[in-house]
Amino acid sequence: MSDYIVSARKYRPQTFESVVGQQALTQTLQNAIRQNRLAHAYLFCGPRGVGKTTCARIFAKTINCLNPQNGYDACNECESCKAFNEQRSFNIHELDAASNNSVEDIRSLIDQVRIPPQIGKYSVYIIDEVHMLSAGAFNALLKTLEEPPSYAIFILATTEKHKVLPTILSRCQVYDFNRITVPDTIAYLQKVAANEGITVSEEALNVVAQKADGGMRDALSIFDQLVAFCGNNITYEQTIAVLNVLNADYYFNLVDSALRHDVPQALLLFNEVLNHGFDAGHFITGLAQHLRDVLVSKDPQTLPLLETSDAIRKRYAEQTQHCAPVWLFQALDILNTCDINYRTARNKRLTVELALVKLCQLGVAQNMPAQAAPVPATKSEAPKPAPAPKLAPAPQPQSAAISEPQQSAHGTPAPQPIPKMPKIGLGLGLKKNPQPEAAAINEAQQSSHGNPPQEETNRPFTADQLRDAWVGLATTHKEELRLKQLIETYIPHLTDEQTAQIMMPNPWQLQEMKKALPVLLRQLHSALHNNLLRIDLVQEEFNQEQMAFTAEEKYALMAEQNPALAELKETLDLQID
Repeated sequence: MSDYIVSARKYRPQTFESVVGQQALTQTLQNAIRQNRLAHAYLFCGPRGVGKTTCARIFAKTINCLNPQNGYDACNECESCKAFNEQRSFNIHELDAASNNSVEDIRSLIDQVRIPPQIGKYSVYIIDEVHMLSAGAFNALLKTLEEPPSYAIFILATTEKHKVLPTILSRCQVYDFNRITVPDTIAYLQKVAANEGITVSEEALNVVAQKADGGMRDALSIFDQLVAFCGNNITYEQTIAVLNVLNADYYFNLVDSALRHDVPQALLLFNEVLNHGFDAGHFITGLAQHLRDVLVSKDPQTLPLLETSDAIRKRYAEQTQHCAPVWLFQALDILNTCDINYRTARNKRLTVELALVKLCQLGVAQNMPAQAAPVPATKSEAPKPAPAPKLAPAPQPQSAAISEPQQSAHGTPAPQPIPKMPKIGLGLGLKKNPQPEAAAINEAQQSSHGNPPQEETNRPFTADQLRDAWVGLATTHKEELRLKQLIETYIPHLTDEQTAQIMMPNPWQLQEMKKALPVLLRQLHSALHNNLLRIDLVQEEFNQEQMAFTAEEKYALMAEQNPALAELKETLDLQID
C-alpha cells in the first residue's frame, strides 16, 4: 500500500504561525490562550479552504496541552498532544452538521457534553458546516450553547454565515476568515515545491493561485494535479494546458490589435480561441478582467489591486502606457454590454464578434482627418431656404377672438416670397428660437431670387384650396397626435379674401391651437403662396338653452334626415308624446 498523502493533508498547518493569510485571527486566539480569556463558544466563518477547521483543531490542541510553550504553543510531547497527533484524543469531538443535522443528533451531542474530559482541561466540540442544521436542531442547541459546563467549548464552522440563526450568532464570538491573497498562495506553494524537490515557474503558480480563488486547499489540490502531469518540472504552458486556462498572450495581443484598429487580426484571434475549445462567454469575461487589470496598472495607488506575478505585472505596465483611460472606460462598457447580451443572444459568436469590432473602432473618429468645409453654392445651384421670420405673438385681449397681427398696407415694402419650409414637429415649432431680422431675410431673398412678381407673393386662393392645404398639415404633424387631431377636427373657414376663422368650443383645445398656430400659419403661407393670410381663433359660446330639444323638434330633425320615418308615422298612425 502506498504511503502517499495529498499535499492538502500533508502540509496542513500544525501551529498558529504556519497558518497562511490569517495573521490577525491567529494572533487574537494566541492572546486569548496566553491571558486565559477563553470564550465558551466560537464561530469561524469564511470561504472554503482558508483554515477554519485547521485553526479550530490547533486551538483545541493548544488549550489542552499540559506543558504549553510560550503560553500559546503546544509542546507535542505531553499525553494530550500525543493523543491528538495520533487521532485518538477523547477531548476533541468533531461533528459534521451536513449529515448530523437532526434534533436527535444534537440531543446525543448534549448528552456527551455532560461527561468531563479525562485528560486535559477542556472538551472541545467542533461542529463543521453548522449552517446545515435544521431549525429544530438549532433550537435544541441554544440552551447548552449559552450556558455550557465550565470545561465545554464549542467551535462552530461555516461557509454561509447568513444561514445561521441570529440567536446562535449572539451566543458566539464571531471570527471572519479572509480569502488568501495570490502573493501568499504563491509563497506557500513555493515552499511546498522546494520541500518536494519540484521546479515550478512563478507564472504557473500565479495561474494556480488565480484558479484556487483564495482557497489554500484548492491550490494544493491543483498543485498535486500538475505534479502528476508534469513531474518535477512545471512550466507555464503545461499549467494552462492542464487547467484549461486561456493563455494571457491572447488578451495582450487582442488589446494590441484593438489599439491598431486591426479588425481582421482581432477576429482571427477570437477564432483561434474558439478552436482551442474555450467558451466565448468566458473569453469576454477574461478580456474584461484583463482590461480592468490594465486600468488598475495606470495608477500607482491601485497597483495593490493587481494580483499577479512580477513578469505579468511588467507586461501590464508596458501595455497601459498605450491605453488612454477614456479608451479603457469605453472598452469596458462595450464588453460589459456584450456579457449581458450574450446570455440571451441566439447567435452568440456574432454577439462577441460585434463587440470586438466596436472595440477595434474606438478612437477611429478622433484619429480621422477633419472633413473639408462645404463648398459654397454657386449661382446655378438652388439656394438653401432661409428660415422664415417667426411671427410676433398675438396679444391677449379679453375677447375670445385671437388673431395674428396684420401688416399695414402703407409705408412698408411688399412682402417677399418665403421658401418652402421643411416639415417640422410641434415641439420644434414651439421652441423660442432667436428671431432673425426681417431686413436681413429680405436682402438674402432678393440677392438669390431677385424681386419676384406681386402675384407670386400674394397669390389668391379659394376656400377649397385653403381646406386642402390645412388638412395636408395633419400629415406633416402626424407624430404630434394631439395637434393632428386638432387639425383634422377644426377646419378654417374664409371670412374674406385674406382672413379665415376657426371656431373652437373647448378652451383647452383653443390654447393648444394658439401655441401651434404660428408654425401652422407659416406652412400655410408657403403652401398657398400667400403671406397675407390671417387666421382668427374664436371660442364658440356655449348656449345651454339650445341643447334642450322637445319631442316634436327631435322628430322633425330625424324626419328631415330620414324621410322614411314620416311615412312610417303616417302608416302606423303614431303619436308623439
